[in-house]
Amino acid sequence: MLPSHRSSFHVFRFAGVDVFLHWSWFLVAVYQISGGVRRYSSPIWCVYEYLALFLIVLLHEFGHALACRSVGGRADQIILWPLGGVAYVDPPQRPGAMLWSIAAGPLVNALLVPIFFVIWLLAGASQWGATRPDLCQFATTMQVINLALLLFNLLPIYPLDGGQILRSLLWFLVGRARSLMIASTIGLVVVPVIVLLAIKPLLNNPWLGVLAAFALLQCWTGFQHARLLTRINAAPRRADCACPSCGASPPTGEFWICGKCRQHLDMFATNGFCPNCGVILDGVRCMECGQWHTLRAFIRS
Repeated sequence: MLPSHRSSFHVFRFAGVDVFLHWSWFLVAVYQISGGVRRYSSPIWCVYEYLALFLIVLLHEFGHALACRSVGGRADQIILWPLGGVAYVDPPQRPGAMLWSIAAGPLVNALLVPIFFVIWLLAGASQWGATRPDLCQFATTMQVINLALLLFNLLPIYPLDGGQILRSLLWFLVGRARSLMIASTIGLVVVPVIVLLAIKPLLNNPWLGVLAAFALLQCWTGFQHARLLTRINAAPRRADCACPSCGASPPTGEFWICGKCRQHLDMFATNGFCPNCGVILDGVRCMECGQWHTLRAFIRS
């Protein structure tokens, strides 16, 4: 399950994006900072190191958010937590828009590689290793961390960025539902294999185990969503309704969810009324393009 802003606190807002920090981030920060004391003569450098990691992850997530905005999608929230960052992006349901929204995150790390490399070269040329060993160690560690994050995120394993990039590329060839099915299935197969091959590192670093469990959960969620998309594609369409944005006719069936009681319902069969809790829903999301409109806007005149 992804973190929620309800268990986080608001840090700042930039370019229309609210940034939240999950409460558990502080617990992990203490653990990580205390574990890095051996690398420096002063523990304050461990704090600088963790704050720099915070900044790198934040820039990565803003890459996702701003790219999503540039293609007409919605992205207004970022949550930072122990496993990294989560940019809640909702790009238009097109493979190109999805590809750019996902690829922009690793692209930020790629742009940081030469910057950190130049800093590392300056550290070596200035003899910081002898005169300022902590600063030299810090420059080296930042280069390694950023490069490791870039390579890790590009692994073609769903739900990592690499897996979602693979899904977006497959979308061009086999469609939305099948591409997600393939990418999530690869993740469900590959992640357990990686866990079996890395039992010892997992025992030495429990956060790797948490990350693997999270990846498996997200793969399963993606697999279930792919099955739902397959059902939507196979469902009959309403000839009397069409999305004002993309012109697609909505499917017949209980594919929508009440925002209050989470009951599945057919918005067009119930005329926007939830039969379970009685609430009247004021918007309908198109299953094809993801845009929201009033129920009346879907009805052909």
